[in-house]
Amino acid sequence: MVKIRLTRMGAHKQPFYRIIVADSKARRDGPFIEILGTYDPKKEPSEIKVSKERAQFWLNQGAQPTDTVKRLLQKAGA
Repeated sequence: MVKIRLTRMGAHKQPFYRIIVADSKARRDGPFIEILGTYDPKKEPSEIKVSKERAQFWLNQGAQPTDTVKRLLQKAGA
C-alpha cells in the first residue's frame, strides 16, 4: 500500500518536514516515491507548500494520507 506521510529533515530541535509518497512498509526516513511538498512548523504561522496537482493524482491512485498529512492538505487547500 502507498501512503502519503511526513519525513523529518532539519537539525536538532529545528524540525522541517517533507510531505512524501512512500510504500507503507518503508521506514520513516527511508526510500520514497515522490516529494509532494514541505511543512515548516517553526515559522509563524507554520508554512505549508504542497503540489496540489500531484497530491490529487496520488489520492486518486489510492494513496492513503496519514492523519497529520490529511490535516495539512486541508489547510493547504489540496
